[in-house]
Amino acid sequence: MKKVLYIKANIKNEGESRTFRISDCFVEEYKKSHPEDEVTTLDLYKENIDFLKAEDIAVLFGEKNEESKKNPLLKYVYQFVEADKYIIAAPMWNLNVPAIVKAYIDYVSVKGITFKYTENGPVGLCEGKKAVHVVSRGGEYSEGPAKEFEMGDRYLRTIFGFFGITDFTTIAANRLDDQSQDTEALISKALEKAAEVAKEF
Repeated sequence: MKKVLYIKANIKNEGESRTFRISDCFVEEYKKSHPEDEVTTLDLYKENIDFLKAEDIAVLFGEKNEESKKNPLLKYVYQFVEADKYIIAAPMWNLNVPAIVKAYIDYVSVKGITFKYTENGPVGLCEGKKAVHVVSRGGEYSEGPAKEFEMGDRYLRTIFGFFGITDFTTIAANRLDDQSQDTEALISKALEKAAEVAKEF
């Protein structure tokens, strides 16, 4: 049995997120193909993830032992490291992921748990795991001149790689705010890809 962590980040009301429409499809298809696996949903807005405070730093970078596992500040990183697969549903906002995603990453970027320092530099401690990022965007950012402005998927791919997770797939629905496009057709295409990728994820 594999543990899957479904990380959701969109403040929109239930049923309004185009990103979640695609990611939920992915999860449904994944469950059909992997009925023995355990999927845990972590909705960052419902969790009310906050920014780190000065007093939190000592805990995050302090000694890690059996006692530290009981610290509520570290619950996210221990949950993260116990997972085998990650589904990140986060739309593009202002060329990047929603700020709450970065706040969450700060909780799970913990030396001695998700990475370590060696004489040869940092080494990820989450090797052998895989991730998929589901993202909806108003314009075309997967190719063409605007591709260089895309910072969200690039950031997630980089930080997950820092943790040792290099098997990283992106399912992107682009141009959803382009009035010259058939939005439903674009979403349907992303749904088809999501269902296809989920079977082998």
